[in-house]
Amino acid sequence: MFDLVTFIKITGYLGIFAVIFMESGVLLGLFFPGDSLLFIAGFLASQDILDIKILCGIAFIAAVFGDSVGYMFGARIGPRIFKKEDSFFFNKRHIERAHLFYEKYGGRAVLIARFMPIVRTLAPIIAGVGTMKYRNFVFYNVLGAVLWAIGVSGLGYYLGSIIPGVDQYLIPIVIGIIALSFMPTIIHILRSKEDREALMKTIRRVIERLWII
Repeated sequence: MFDLVTFIKITGYLGIFAVIFMESGVLLGLFFPGDSLLFIAGFLASQDILDIKILCGIAFIAAVFGDSVGYMFGARIGPRIFKKEDSFFFNKRHIERAHLFYEKYGGRAVLIARFMPIVRTLAPIIAGVGTMKYRNFVFYNVLGAVLWAIGVSGLGYYLGSIIPGVDQYLIPIVIGIIALSFMPTIIHILRSKEDREALMKTIRRVIERLWII
């Protein structure tokens, strides 16, 4: 929480643009805290540390450009992305999950994914790999950017403006936002036997490493 506030105050609009851009369609941004960053930035705008109009404009442009880059990246590499070896920033399971999500919801996946960490980064790439026309992608891309980038920032600004001492509740609010954004992924894991087994293996490996240390 403190780190995000400090990060925003130090890097300003440029830092916000970079995080939202990378999380929206660049693999390096898979684990960036876009939701909480936007909310806190909106709150800081309500305290006159940032300008809400500039913030919304910057966040919107970054979200649209990020998704567009992700789409072009997917269109360029095509099916080869499914053969890429796992690394720290890349996991085939994330790609497969995003692909299934895209197949289920079609173009709407680009919009819905805005509110789902990890999937948010991969959905535009999968859209580029698939047969989704760029014209259709742009529609969902822009609509998603409005609802997510401007919406979450606006929520932080609104609550910061109307609730006295809202800064005292920022941590639980941000935790709630993060929990809600991860809820669809958690539900999917609980429903999938394969995902549950993979999760348990990961937990066991972590415990074993901690035990060795």
